[in-house]
Amino acid sequence: MVFDRKNISDQELQHFYRSILWPRMIEEKMLLLLRQGKISKWFSGIGQEAISVGATLALQVDEWVMPLHRNLGVFTTRNIPLHKLFMQWQGAQESYSKGRERSFHFGTSEHRICGMISHLGPQLAIADGVALAHKLSKENKVSLAFTGDGGTSEGDFHEALNVAAVWDLPVIFIIENNGYGLSTPVNEQYRCNSLVDRAKGYGMEGVMIDGNNLLEVFNTIKTAREYCIKNQKPYLVECITFRMRGHEEASGTKYVPKELFKIWEQKDPVKNYEQFLVEKKCLTDIQIEEIKKEFKNKIESELTIGFNHQPIEVNTNVELADVYAERKITATEQAAIIDNSQIDSEIKLAMHETRFVNAISEGLKQSLQKHPKLILMGQDIAGYGGAFKITEGFVDDFGKDRIRNTPLCESAIIGAALGLSLEGFKSVVEMQFADFVTVAFNQIVNNLAKLHYRWGQNADVVIRMPTGGGVGAGPFHSQSNEAWFTKVPGLKVVYPSSAIDAKGLLIAAINDPNPVLFFEHKALYRSISEKIPDTYYEIEIGKAKHVKEGTEISIITYGSGVHWALEYASEHKDISIDILDLRTLLPLDYTAIEAAVKRTGRVLILHEDTLSGGVGGEISAWISENCFHLLDAPVVRCGSLDTPIPFNVELEKNFMAKARLDQSIKQLCSY
Repeated sequence: MVFDRKNISDQELQHFYRSILWPRMIEEKMLLLLRQGKISKWFSGIGQEAISVGATLALQVDEWVMPLHRNLGVFTTRNIPLHKLFMQWQGAQESYSKGRERSFHFGTSEHRICGMISHLGPQLAIADGVALAHKLSKENKVSLAFTGDGGTSEGDFHEALNVAAVWDLPVIFIIENNGYGLSTPVNEQYRCNSLVDRAKGYGMEGVMIDGNNLLEVFNTIKTAREYCIKNQKPYLVECITFRMRGHEEASGTKYVPKELFKIWEQKDPVKNYEQFLVEKKCLTDIQIEEIKKEFKNKIESELTIGFNHQPIEVNTNVELADVYAERKITATEQAAIIDNSQIDSEIKLAMHETRFVNAISEGLKQSLQKHPKLILMGQDIAGYGGAFKITEGFVDDFGKDRIRNTPLCESAIIGAALGLSLEGFKSVVEMQFADFVTVAFNQIVNNLAKLHYRWGQNADVVIRMPTGGGVGAGPFHSQSNEAWFTKVPGLKVVYPSSAIDAKGLLIAAINDPNPVLFFEHKALYRSISEKIPDTYYEIEIGKAKHVKEGTEISIITYGSGVHWALEYASEHKDISIDILDLRTLLPLDYTAIEAAVKRTGRVLILHEDTLSGGVGGEISAWISENCFHLLDAPVVRCGSLDTPIPFNVELEKNFMAKARLDQSIKQLCSY
């Protein structure tokens, strides 16, 4: 192994040695504790330390790193105390994730480390978002993301590299090619000669290096960093290495030919670097032994602190409270929040007539004016104005940096939105149709939703979801998929039915530090209009709206269902119908739901979504459990057919819940 020190001083070389030896000695101690039954699981990076350590040393301390579960060297090089790491590994309450996460599934904004999820690919797109934030802020910084050879087979790898190349982002992607994805060898994973060859396909530079050579890693990443900043472009580095232990200790290494261990033992990154320093007289054998003794004592001292953590104190209220990031509302923001009573009150807000679609456009435009660090992203939203022309003309007012067309890569864009949030930006991502969200499902439910609960990091992202049927667009452009997300803690799901709510709730969603899915019914875009305030205003998320007073039956609904209910009530004035518009589906306004039950004692839950698995089932169950004493009849649900939504208009009409609304109301009234 040839080490090129370039212009690195003896003092720096010694620091590098301490940096690579420290995680090695920690790992050796963890393996001992694992055999003693004092820790439950371990993912070893022994043999791969040069990559984590060398890459992190080459970055500035305020540049974000997106590591994986074999990158202990990232955490130690960023000087996270061992006792804090150990508490994390042990699931202690004092840990970074308060006992809610395991091993390296945590992050810390203080150290600019973004915690991984078990799905390996999504880390890469987060680095895109951080790099975009640096680019927009004109900061000379990069972000860096790790993946393994196995992770390069995931779609997220392709999407993240493609976005980085198309948007010219200063991000470094590192592939740790250790020959195996768990037990699957690389010859069963890809057919290109080397993974770095893929860089050419994305129009970016790349290089393959010896991942066990600490100085080669350091010098390569340092050079790549300078390249990314100077040229504002991404860079791919494939590090050839080998995993000397199992994927995790329980899995063993029987699938690896024994001769490989003999070959790679000669390439040990710590021993070879140590030998180099001795040969160059940067360190003596005595000094090395002194460092090892110092580290051994430090490990024991840190573990004494780590083992001395307090027992978990289970507090249900705390657990529930930490699912969402708290929004700290200023006096000015509070003044902008209005309720229904204010619209027609003595305040006399300046109003204008507008359609649902224009109300959304107004909400976006006024939010862009309010928040200089708000970015809009989506397919065709820039010059074309989006599929529904909601952002038409925005590029002229705000520029292409803030109104960004995206490639067809929903997962990477949601990941990039999360990366922007790490750097204090807000983003609104438009799904061209809500149906297309399936390809971003992982990023939403596992990354965005869980982030605050896992390590206290907010995810300031709004995803606009043009949804619903009634326009004859068939099963891939018309389905109602809001219920997919209403069971995911950490998300907020908003679904307005009126222009005034659309604007006010959208502004509130953008101001919320939590991820919000904002559903917009396509059939309402240009079919309804009303007067809305001219000014910038919010309507509080999580509050239902009492639309119509009634005494005989209560219809609890949202979206298109509100208009179906109002139409039915106007045509059947012999029935006194009470209508509640939920507006927010997660969290639900249970106070308003209970009040609706109390007003009539008879409840119909109406939604366009299919009957089975719709949000109506959850509401019905809650009413039965909590309001049974208020009911005069069983709760009735009215939903669409349990089929995909068909294309033919007549078939679509039959599919819709509206086709069974009269029957459902008669059933309820006759009980």
